Amino acid sequence: MIMIEVEHLTKTFGHLTVLSDVNLQISQHEVVAIVGPSGAGKTTLLQIVGTLDAPTSGHVRIGGENPFVLSNKKLANFRNRKLGFVFQFHHLLPEFSAVENVMLPALIGKKTSSQAHSDAMKWLDFFGLVERAHHKPHELSGGEQQRVAVARALINNPELLLADEPSGNLDSNNAEQLHHLFLRLRNEFGQTIVVVTHNEHLASLSDRKILMKDGKIST
Repeated sequence: MIMIEVEHLTKTFGHLTVLSDVNLQISQHEVVAIVGPSGAGKTTLLQIVGTLDAPTSGHVRIGGENPFVLSNKKLANFRNRKLGFVFQFHHLLPEFSAVENVMLPALIGKKTSSQAHSDAMKWLDFFGLVERAHHKPHELSGGEQQRVAVARALINNPELLLADEPSGNLDSNNAEQLHHLFLRLRNEFGQTIVVVTHNEHLASLSDRKILMKDGKIST
């Protein structure tokens, strides 16, 4: 099954063309790394696939569905149910504990508090963080914060996990753990993962590398 289908995608900002006629297919259960120099359009492509930005022209389908024809409310629901996001900086809410941060997407998705808490604890257990569940972000290491962020991204069992430089702010040991965690998610849960990265080791662990240059996919 094709999870992501991008056809003739273009993105411009005024007179600046950031993406130019991008065509791409990513299959279900693939771990794909998007690599290339800064300014190549990698993050812009990821944001459009994640429906955080809209294309200027072209088509994007996620699991066969075009999210850009949906109303704002339905698009927000689509994003909450089907997509998970991990960023370089964890974006954890500082006033909330680890488990409360993980619960948030589930609560937004209308799960009960007890169900959201149960699901959050299961993911924290998977990531070896149960004992840290009630610690706030400033009480966690950088690696622990990033694992909490990944747990938050996965709590609604999304079809697609999108990660933008997820290990860019981690030391080499925590980065290595995160890289292998992505592979576990694919192997154990059939997760489809797209990662934008400058980390050559992470890219080498992926099923496939896609090189971008000057707003295009380089072949």
